[in-house]
Amino acid sequence: MLETWYVIAALMFAIYVALDGFDLGAGIVSPFVARSDPERRQVLAAIGPYWDGNEVWLLAAGGALFVAFPRVLASGISGFYFAIFLLLWCLLGRGIAIEFRSHVVEPLWRAAWDFVFAAASTLLAVFFGAAFGNLMRGVSLDRDGWFALPLFTDWSARDPVGILDWYTVLTGVFALLALGAHGATFLAWKTDGPVHDRSRRAARRLWIAVAVLWPVVTAASHVVNSSLFPGMGRRWLAIAAALFAIAGIVAVFVRLARGGDFGAFLGSCAFLLGIIGASAASYFPVMLRATGGDALSLTAYTGGGDEAGLRIALRWFLVGAPLALIYLGVVIWLHRGKAVAAAEGEGY
Repeated sequence: MLETWYVIAALMFAIYVALDGFDLGAGIVSPFVARSDPERRQVLAAIGPYWDGNEVWLLAAGGALFVAFPRVLASGISGFYFAIFLLLWCLLGRGIAIEFRSHVVEPLWRAAWDFVFAAASTLLAVFFGAAFGNLMRGVSLDRDGWFALPLFTDWSARDPVGILDWYTVLTGVFALLALGAHGATFLAWKTDGPVHDRSRRAARRLWIAVAVLWPVVTAASHVVNSSLFPGMGRRWLAIAAALFAIAGIVAVFVRLARGGDFGAFLGSCAFLLGIIGASAASYFPVMLRATGGDALSLTAYTGGGDEAGLRIALRWFLVGAPLALIYLGVVIWLHRGKAVAAAEGEGY
């Protein structure tokens, strides 16, 4: 049962990254692909039907950890206390910027919220990437399963580690480029006119950067966590997910070259789902790796809940998850086609 919930938690995080990733990416590239007020409203119209619904998957992932791995969640929240507050401030600021931006027809007002939207989206991508790097590298867990990290120490990835070091900054930059590429690909699919043309050019350049940096990040992950890849060859799920990611990024380049924006976006989703799936499958059963030794790490077995509670939660999950997927499908169907900027005083 704990193995099932490990897969569910990883799947919820992967879906969140693929879905909320495109509207975060749209915020990252918005200053470069939208240069006038109507164009910025077109970007907001493209993500408007989806962005708040996409964040439900982050709550679902947190809920899965709360139900199935409460000790892991408690340790992670207390250890990353400062970082989590920064994330919450960025999520709040970004949501307020989207909602408030078009309510006042005043250039200074709109420019300020445009800055908040782009800055918060950029910081969120970097923070999520740095958090991923912290999980891959490991944290300073003590014998009771607790830790507290400073923002940085000496930038080394060895104990005593901080939240930021050369490796977590690298994963933060990679996340920024990957989500920026994902968002530009989404805008190329959902917009037309100058925003579409600039988004497609941005997507091509960003995907080249992602393709170059991906092997570098993979090699760096082996340097900071040598136990991550040796067992991967015996895990068919990790291999399948890695092949899915490779197929996804190849599809992105092929479809962008042939003008297939929707196919490129599907390839982008496959790439993100694949790299997170491969990482999770390689990482199992560890959930919080201890830099002080494997004996101190929190795993799915040492940080999990009781069997009876997990069985009850699984029944409710099997009801709730299909409803969320149906909602997503209905929203996509209702808002099919190119996004059109709302008239002044209406919508975003």
